[in-house]
Amino acid sequence: MFKAGIDQDALIKKFSEASARQSSAVRNAVSEATLNALQGRELTLKNIQKVVKSVTEAATLGAQSNPRPVVEVEKLLDQAVAGIDAALLQAVEANKRAMEQLIARGADLREEHLKEAMKNLEKMEDMMFATVKQVMGKAPDTLQGPWSKVLESMQIKGTGTGAMAANTVQQLTDQAQAQLREARALGMKASAALMESYSAMVSGVLIGMSEGMSQARKPAAAKKS
Repeated sequence: MFKAGIDQDALIKKFSEASARQSSAVRNAVSEATLNALQGRELTLKNIQKVVKSVTEAATLGAQSNPRPVVEVEKLLDQAVAGIDAALLQAVEANKRAMEQLIARGADLREEHLKEAMKNLEKMEDMMFATVKQVMGKAPDTLQGPWSKVLESMQIKGTGTGAMAANTVQQLTDQAQAQLREARALGMKASAALMESYSAMVSGVLIGMSEGMSQARKPAAAKKS
């Protein structure tokens, strides 16, 4: 079953059969599946949320049928979140690089598309928390405890995605401000050059007028003599 570009059946099987010893393999599988799904769509917050939800649902369904102790199941769910976080870090990095290029070419963060992209970055971690919490709310009673602990730990420690998104927003804002200052400096230089040119132009016009007046005075003087 494919949902939001995710092969949920493969992930469900992975979670239903995995042990705590295989947690790193589970994390990698989740990260790869999430990245593959994200690469095939526009990176809007809504689309990213759909992918996160699909992966979290698959992890929940697989963990539900895993016969191992609750402690091991909790470990697997924790790695599911870690895998999602690792994939979203790549999404943040992709946004950062794209916006850096746009800003370097003179784009303004006040432009609608860039404003929206910055807001999406700021909301990325909250979206992740909210989506996991939403899926947890529909999970069976046996998984409420493990999911609650995973979510609580994630909220206390924060995510790599949230930290990187915050740094990215700050860096892009600084870059845009530096770009604006540079543009203003260039504008002032251009203005100064224009004024110098204007002054020279005025002088030239004045010289031309003076010469014209001199030429006009010469015939008048000749007539008097």
